[in-house]
Amino acid sequence: MTLSAEIRRTPLYAMHCALGARMIAFGGWEMPVSYKGILEEHTQVRTHAGLFDVSHMGEIELSGPGAKETLQYLTLNDVRPLHVHQLQYSALCHAAGGLLDDLTVCRLAADRFLLIVNAANIDKDFRWITQHLRPRTQAKNVSDAAALLAVQGPAAEAIVQRLSPASLAVLPYYHALETQLADLTVLVSRTGYTGEDGFEILLEAEHAVALWQALMEAGQEDGLVPVGLGARDTLRLEARYLLYGQDMDETTNPLEVGLSWITKLEKGAFIGQEALRHLKATGVQRRMIGFVMRERGIPRPHYPVLQDGQVIGEVTSGTMSPTLGQAIGTALVRSTAGKIGSTITVDIRHRAVPAQVVPSPFVPRRVKR
Repeated sequence: MTLSAEIRRTPLYAMHCALGARMIAFGGWEMPVSYKGILEEHTQVRTHAGLFDVSHMGEIELSGPGAKETLQYLTLNDVRPLHVHQLQYSALCHAAGGLLDDLTVCRLAADRFLLIVNAANIDKDFRWITQHLRPRTQAKNVSDAAALLAVQGPAAEAIVQRLSPASLAVLPYYHALETQLADLTVLVSRTGYTGEDGFEILLEAEHAVALWQALMEAGQEDGLVPVGLGARDTLRLEARYLLYGQDMDETTNPLEVGLSWITKLEKGAFIGQEALRHLKATGVQRRMIGFVMRERGIPRPHYPVLQDGQVIGEVTSGTMSPTLGQAIGTALVRSTAGKIGSTITVDIRHRAVPAQVVPSPFVPRRVKR
């Protein structure tokens, strides 16, 4: 493939090529979409374990006496209850309540936080953050110096434990610890994007290849396989995790895409608060639904969704679910339509294909809490 000067590569690029990965451009990066095949990789994560290179994600560090106040003002969630090495899911909004990005916050110390942001939004997020810093706060984009690997699946704990002197069994969901893996200093968090138990491992970029190799060797007896972005997407959709740029963007707000639970309207002033308070008081006009296709056809983003002959919205994500053996999708629809259990139709290439609205998630999440 021909790459523009803007396309970037992770420290594991050569490893992916050596493994025969099919590479694609994604969010400004050249990334592996699959190795042996999406179906095989997806199934292996659900039944055993998979290893992901997610080093394209961004890391932004906030530090100083004003760091907590800055995050309170910038993000939707309330960072005050966070203990050191605890994480939370959150998001950035603009003044009108639209979503600039979703992210994960990790408290590294009393006055030091790490934000994990989406790859395509690193520069945008960093500009936004630096424009809204509170006094006595420093922001640093440390993305280029970091690598991020994920081990996900029922065997994830056993695999990572073989390399760690610290007990991972006692590490709660959305908590992290600084430890050694294969004699490398890392930050391990019990987090992920698959709906399975697992870990995300942050370390210096120069050590990414060594850790990848150590993990693959440690996971050999448990069937650990490398997994690309293709299976990452089918796994996250089965678990009903949102994808920025597809399920949400600056034109959508957190209340309509199911993120009310991280929108702490009473925590104190933050960007977008007044707009979101107004939306909550007056009611949102749209909401996110999940559906299962009842006939053959794969729903794709922007396909029209109809009910009773009227267009009620459009598909945001869709795929064939390897676990369910049927096509699934999410859609942003009129708030009064698309009730659970009701029938909708998806316009797939000018063919009205029936689907049923179902509860979330499509496949039960098995994260270890």
